[in-house]
Amino acid sequence: MLAPEPRGGVRRHVFIAGLAGAAWPLAARAQQSANVPRIGFLRLGPTSSHAGRVNALRTGLRELGYVEGKNIAFEFRWAETVEQLSKFAAELIRINVNIIFATSSTEVGIVQPLTKTIPIVFATHADPIGLGHVARLSRPVGNITGLSMPMIELTAKGIEILKEVVPHATRFGVLFTPLAPSYVPLLQAADAVGAKLRVALLKSPVQSVDDFNAAFATMARERVDGVLVHGGVAHRYA
Repeated sequence: MLAPEPRGGVRRHVFIAGLAGAAWPLAARAQQSANVPRIGFLRLGPTSSHAGRVNALRTGLRELGYVEGKNIAFEFRWAETVEQLSKFAAELIRINVNIIFATSSTEVGIVQPLTKTIPIVFATHADPIGLGHVARLSRPVGNITGLSMPMIELTAKGIEILKEVVPHATRFGVLFTPLAPSYVPLLQAADAVGAKLRVALLKSPVQSVDDFNAAFATMARERVDGVLVHGGVAHRYA
């Protein structure tokens, strides 16, 4: 059984081992007793594109002996707006879940100010140290830990690869989501490598699926030579 974490600290291997190979599920609620530990899941983005990841999560946990409705339960909260995300974060704190899975910098930034005792785990954070969510990666202090992705380095490398593929390119489009606090250092990295390679960047923010058509229309009109998709956009809307 996944035991409740001690307040004020996070035992990294307990939760991450169960989730490292899985992704994040659709809303569901297990029948549960007061003795079954509850994991709160907080996510900004549509649930419709995550059916395969739901199955992966449940399969992975089952292989580790964690069976939903038997010895573990979930509280899933999928928000459509930042306002709704804040509401759901407060709700998970209020019902006192044992641990909160907050996927990226967006969710962590919302829930961090609300609790210093409930452990928070992230999975695709691009800049946890730079944004002040953890003090260091090797041994995080406090109630936040998880897995980081080198998105800043990958952003720079992505533009370099685009330039290699299209050597005569003079302009690239960049799709990013301003809902993720980590987009600031990512765009800074993109600007730096763009200037080095003498490639102009057309940066288009995407806050919902409704923004894609306008973003691509603008890029087509401006005749960009390639498009880099910020990891936050890919994870949220893929």
